[in-house]
Amino acid sequence: MEDNIINRVVLTPDGKKKLEDELNELKTVKRVEIAKEIEVARSFGDLSENAEYDEAKNEQARIESRIKTIEEMLRFAEVVDQSDRQSGVAGVGSLVKVYDLEYDEEDTYKLVGATEADPSKLYVSTESPIGKALMGARVGDTVEAQTPGGVVRMRVEEITH
Repeated sequence: MEDNIINRVVLTPDGKKKLEDELNELKTVKRVEIAKEIEVARSFGDLSENAEYDEAKNEQARIESRIKTIEEMLRFAEVVDQSDRQSGVAGVGSLVKVYDLEYDEEDTYKLVGATEADPSKLYVSTESPIGKALMGARVGDTVEAQTPGGVVRMRVEEITH
C-alpha cells in the first residue's frame, strides 16, 4: 500500500504509546483468551447451532480487525516532535487555555490527532472546528470556530507544550 495523505495519522508521543500498549494487549492477552473461549465452545458439540461458538468467533474477528487497524495507524503515524515546535505557537500536543468570549469562561484544550480526540477530556482533534481554529494561534490571538452549535469566539490566554 502506498503512503499518502489519506493514510497519514497524526499522533502525540502519548497517543502512540497508548496504541502500542493496546496492540500488545490484543496480541498477547485477548488473542489467547478468545482462542480458549473458542475451544471451550467447540467442545459443546454441533457448531451449526452453537451460539457460544458463533459469539466467540465474532469476538475473534473484532479483535483481529482492531489489531489490523492499529497496525495500519502505527505504520502511517506521524508522531509529533514537541521540541520542533515554535515556542508560543499552538500545535499538536499543545495545551491551549482559552477564554470563551460568549460564555465568559475559560477552558483548556489539548490539541491532538483525530485518533486521540476525546471531547469529554477536552482533547480536540486538529481536524475539528475548534482544533483547526487553535492550530498556529498565539497567546493574545482571538480565534473563531464554526461549530455545529454556531460560531465560537475564543481568546488564547496560554499555550504550554
